[in-house]
Amino acid sequence: MPTQAGDLRRVALALPEAYEDLHRRRPAFRVNRKIFAMLGVAGETSLFPGLADAEMAVLKLGRDDQLNMVAVYEGAVTPAGDYSHHGWTYVRLPELDEPALATLVRLAWVHVAPRRLVR
Repeated sequence: MPTQAGDLRRVALALPEAYEDLHRRRPAFRVNRKIFAMLGVAGETSLFPGLADAEMAVLKLGRDDQLNMVAVYEGAVTPAGDYSHHGWTYVRLPELDEPALATLVRLAWVHVAPRRLVR
């Protein structure tokens, strides 16, 4: 079954010390003040040029995780253009099932979470 923004929100907020706030008027998910996931907003296209923002998310992955997930989920997961070398990765939510989304969100959380939480 395709995933949606609500699925990402539920998965992200289930992680230790994760919380939601806004970043540039978009829902952002943080741990220790660092963003690990951000949702697109319906009607806006500046974050994801040429894509329907309401069906998109951006995740902060480690470079190796990013390259592996791009290969495994071809077309659903893509590097975020000029920011891909920092680990920012576009995710097309409807093209992933919930276990795949949960894996991606957890990898993003692990990438920015304090080591004490990751253990």
